[in-house]
Amino acid sequence: MRNPFPPTDSVPGHGRVHLALLPPATPILQTLTYQYPLKLISPTPVTITSSADNDSSHQVHTLYILTYGGGIVAGDTLTLRIDLDTTTRLLILTQGSTKIFKTPAPSTLSRQDMNMHLKPAAALVYLPDPVQPFAQSAFEQTQRFYIHHQQDVPNASICVLDWVCQGRKALGEDWNFFKYASKNEVWLVDGSRGPDETRLLLRDNVTLDASDDAIQTPLTRRMDGLGAFGTLILYGSMFASLATFFMEEFKAIPRIGGRKWDTSDDADDAIRDLEPLVIKRKARQKQETSDGLLWTAAMIRGCVVVKFGAREVEGGKRWLRSMLDTEGSVPAHFGERSLLCLR
Repeated sequence: MRNPFPPTDSVPGHGRVHLALLPPATPILQTLTYQYPLKLISPTPVTITSSADNDSSHQVHTLYILTYGGGIVAGDTLTLRIDLDTTTRLLILTQGSTKIFKTPAPSTLSRQDMNMHLKPAAALVYLPDPVQPFAQSAFEQTQRFYIHHQQDVPNASICVLDWVCQGRKALGEDWNFFKYASKNEVWLVDGSRGPDETRLLLRDNVTLDASDDAIQTPLTRRMDGLGAFGTLILYGSMFASLATFFMEEFKAIPRIGGRKWDTSDDADDAIRDLEPLVIKRKARQKQETSDGLLWTAAMIRGCVVVKFGAREVEGGKRWLRSMLDTEGSVPAHFGERSLLCLR
């Protein structure tokens, strides 16, 4: 019997998203396609009104990246391309941790590749739940962000979180996977010099490989009690104040050899007389100590890269939400939904 349905050119695990701008200035999700085991959901966009100017408003589209069965099976490959037109804004979230299931052999990898092209003045916030590799799993991912430059127009802005946890702690898993590797790249594409003229701004690699013969220490011991480890990448004018905030807060961290920070009741009384930002900083630093959280920040060719680790995932969420809430740029431009994965 002849197949009555037209042939399809879709590929398993592939997805395509295009957030277009219709004249005069209406953002619309023009393309949203995906194929099993990848699943994409886009709820109704929300309109955000600027607090500084009540007459200024913009639409924010939200995209949830999911997988059938709640995780990535050994050997699966997910490939996603996202295009953002000029001035559009996209929020990418997940509905839970991305689980990486057990593989029959270390050589059988699960993969995820994402390529995101952002036109001038576009903005992207990607704040997912952490990747959760199960014991005896193997996973690699690459995320590339192409910032398309145009003369006299601000470059696109990105706020991207990439993090991983120790596994299923309730089952005793503690970095017991075979391999986890994640690579993030930020490229500047200058169309005035030709369509293929690109310049690498940032390349960040995280590789946790239990089979690395050059390192004899087991992976569990190498993580030194951390239950979650992550990277936050900031770029562009929209998140310039957030980037500055992270750099300034990093400079304010108590250093070894500096004054001794008293945590007694007398010290708490003295804090009440300080400025509100300083009060929040003192409270957050106290919580960081309780959560076993460590972090650092650096600026590289216009990108601010924040590295952090915490004893548990909840500690990492608590710290990151506190930082983003205190500065306020992300919820102001993308709404309270943007911090959903940090609750």
